[in-house]
Amino acid sequence: MKDLKQYCKIAVVQAAPVMFDKQACLNKALDLIKECSQNGAELIVFPELFIPGYPYGLTFGFTVGSRNEAGRSDWQRYYDNSIVVPGPETELLAQAAKDANAWISIGVSERDAVTATLYNSNLFFSPEGEITVHRKLKPTGSERVVWGDADKDYFPVAETPWGPMGSMICWESYMPLARVALYQKGITLYISPNTNDNEEWQNTIKHIAIEGHCYFINCDMFFTKDTYPQDLKTIAETETLPQIVCRGGSCIVDPYGHYLTEPVWDKEAIIYANLDMQKVTASRMEFDVCGHYSRPDVLKLTVDDK
Repeated sequence: MKDLKQYCKIAVVQAAPVMFDKQACLNKALDLIKECSQNGAELIVFPELFIPGYPYGLTFGFTVGSRNEAGRSDWQRYYDNSIVVPGPETELLAQAAKDANAWISIGVSERDAVTATLYNSNLFFSPEGEITVHRKLKPTGSERVVWGDADKDYFPVAETPWGPMGSMICWESYMPLARVALYQKGITLYISPNTNDNEEWQNTIKHIAIEGHCYFINCDMFFTKDTYPQDLKTIAETETLPQIVCRGGSCIVDPYGHYLTEPVWDKEAIIYANLDMQKVTASRMEFDVCGHYSRPDVLKLTVDDK
C-alpha cells in the first residue's frame, strides 16, 4: 500500500432531498458543499439518490402483469428529474469540487442518454473535477421496476490521498463477493450511500468495517412524508407512510469496528470527523482480508469488471 496522507477531514451529510426536483436538489447540494468546505471538509459525502430523491413507498402503478397511467405519469416525472452523466448537473458539481478543493460523493438517479434506462448511481468528484461513476449492481426488490441493473462501472475506485475509495449502494453491501471485489482493490474508504434506517444495518456496517479493515462511511437520508410533491398522481400511496419516512442513522465506523461517530437519528445533520488513516494499516497487522490472511492458493474471486 502506498503511503497515505495521515488525516482526512470528512463531512457526512444527512439531509433531505427535494423530492422529484433535480434543480432544487442540486442547489441544496451546492449550498451544503460550500458549507462543508467552509468548515474545512476535504471529503464530503451525500446519501443514495440525493438527486432527485428516493421515492420510498411509491409503486409507480406496477403490479404483476399490469401498470396504470397515473403511475406512468409519476415515473415520467421522476425520469425527467434524473440526470445524464456527464451533463450540466455534473458540470456544476465538478466545479463545486474544484472550488471546495474537496472530494465529493453523491447519489443520483442516472438517466441513460440513449436507452432511457435509469440507474441508481453514486458519483465521486475529485478536487480536479474528474468523475468516477458506480452503478448499483442489482436494484433491491421492487426498485427493479424503476432502475436497471448496472451494465458497466461495476467496482470503480478513486485514488485519493487517503488511499483507494470505493462505494457500495445500500443493499449491495449485503453481497459478500461484491465487497471482496472492492477489498481486492485495497480500499481504505468504503462509502455507503443508503436508505437503511434500521438497527440491523448498524450491525452490518460494523462487521464490514472490521472485515475490510477500512473506514465505513454510512451516509443515510432523513426525510418526512411532506417531502413528497402533493400533486403526484399517486400521492395517495404515501398516506400510510409514517411522518418520518427515513430516520437517518448516518455515522462513521473505524477499521476496528467501533463507532468513530455515533449514529444521528431523526434530523438533518452534517457529521464532521477526522479520520486517522494510520488505523487502516495498523488494523491489518494480523488480518488483511485480501492479503496474507486470504489464502489465494485455496480461494479465488474472479471479477468481470469491464
